[in-house]
Amino acid sequence: MNAVHQEKTVISLIKSCTQKSHLLQLHSHLLRTCHYYNPTIFLSFLSRLALPPLRDLSYSCRVFSGFPEPNISLYNTMIRAHSLSRDSARNGFLLYQELLRLGISSNTFSSTVAVKCCMKIESLFNGMQVHANILKDGQVADGVLLTTLMDFYSCLEKGGDARKVFDEMSDRDIVAWNVLISCYTRNGRTRDALAIFDMIRNSNECLPNDVTCLLVLQACASLNALEFGKKVHSYIVEYNLHSATNVCNSLIAMYSRCGSVEEAFEVFNQTVNKDVISWTAMISGLASNGYGRDAIEAFKKMQREGIYPGDQTFTGVLSACSHTGLVNEGREIFKSMNRDFGVTPNVHHYGCMVDLLGRAGLLDEAYDLIRSMQIKPDAAMWRTLLGACRIHRHVDLGERVIEHLIELKAQEAGDYVLLLNIYSSAGKSEKVVEVRKMMKIKGIQTKPASSTIELKGKVHEFFADDIFHPRKKEIYEMLEEINQQLRIAGYVAEITYEVHNVEGKSNSNVLSYHSEKLAIAFGILATPPGTTIRVAKDLRICIDCHNFCKILSAVYNRKVVIRDRNRFHHFQEGHCSCNDYW
Repeated sequence: MNAVHQEKTVISLIKSCTQKSHLLQLHSHLLRTCHYYNPTIFLSFLSRLALPPLRDLSYSCRVFSGFPEPNISLYNTMIRAHSLSRDSARNGFLLYQELLRLGISSNTFSSTVAVKCCMKIESLFNGMQVHANILKDGQVADGVLLTTLMDFYSCLEKGGDARKVFDEMSDRDIVAWNVLISCYTRNGRTRDALAIFDMIRNSNECLPNDVTCLLVLQACASLNALEFGKKVHSYIVEYNLHSATNVCNSLIAMYSRCGSVEEAFEVFNQTVNKDVISWTAMISGLASNGYGRDAIEAFKKMQREGIYPGDQTFTGVLSACSHTGLVNEGREIFKSMNRDFGVTPNVHHYGCMVDLLGRAGLLDEAYDLIRSMQIKPDAAMWRTLLGACRIHRHVDLGERVIEHLIELKAQEAGDYVLLLNIYSSAGKSEKVVEVRKMMKIKGIQTKPASSTIELKGKVHEFFADDIFHPRKKEIYEMLEEINQQLRIAGYVAEITYEVHNVEGKSNSNVLSYHSEKLAIAFGILATPPGTTIRVAKDLRICIDCHNFCKILSAVYNRKVVIRDRNRFHHFQEGHCSCNDYW
């Protein structure tokens, strides 16, 4: 048997190993023969040992260290093996530095896996060192490497640097464009992510694929950009991408999160292979838009069709019970999780139950549930209970909840604002002064709320007392006209219940210029009569704005859909879909 044939036979044996014990036996055989120091055979053996599915990093490191004068391929194998885990990634970067010190020229694969190591350990400095070496060695023509470098900068919230790498690429494929979209959404530049979709279509470099559509639909859902989402939907249909279940699931989620339940349900019905994610997206969409009983019925129907609910499905259906006050139904579903489906409740499920009980005024039961949990409650759960204390003006419990948040070192400005509202609603003005003073001493400042509205594919953002919009003069004039019309219809600003931390202005003036009111005024100004106005707000809508929207929907004969931090409010003909239960 000649040497070439022997080499092929040994490599074939190595690749056929499916158990580590077999590989170790083969290692023993290689050590007794001349094949062990054959670079090609050793590379095949090391790859099988260091990489999944038989990955044994400790053993492969010992084997690698015993090989005389390892070449670039062997180094690449070990760096790649280390890059697969956060725990070992730092050693992978050290191996990359070692090969450079030995004078071995790195190649694009070395640089790619070294960047992945830096991404795992979140080391900007190390990643910039690799980037410098990429430029020095002239590796800037490799699309995979530069795309990985973009992803690295994106993960470390260096969106500007990721964009520079993108702009310097000579040949961009759809993967690079997708990474750029992901970079913008990850770094809070969601509106820019939408613009990229149009840029791809106009670039003549490539066409958006299913991943592009998934990423852009997520951005549309985040921004409440229904018009843009419909444009993406049209593209999906045009290029026959809607046969994929994950694309349909994203469409269901997008329409639901933009408050268009009818269109979400239409996509859901057209989805051929519905999976648990499809059902969960639909149940969660029905829940957040106020269709609690429909969500429960969908939950029952999915079981009749033989699809078992997952933990996120239970989060959705429990949320539906919470938003519509279905306490008994929620209790029963919560009990059935472990009993009937073997799903152990997690912190999100307990949070839904606390929300359900708290909204219903069962604050002591909600508090007892938290205290009885086997898992440690998080800050979000305590904030949920604090919000219920504000609704039901439970001062004593609200003070206890704040203490728990302080224990967790998780208190935020919004927590103190909730406490202020609890004291204010209970008429404890001295406590309001005390908390304000404490906030000032601690330097706690409230974050201004923002609201967005999409018109003609462009997303406009407003803050309270906004002065930056190019049509601000017209918007404030329109808002003043709206206030006059609503006052005639009986609207009176609610200034007694909620505390607003704005200095130098009366509460009634502050309420007049809340961000959602400015967005609504702009919507009325910029759209024809009868057009539905859709607004997304990053905080919970206040009572005054809720009353304002109810009366406006009747006076102006407009449907107004507002998505706040917790749920949707569909205002029509003077009523809200939440039935004032939110």
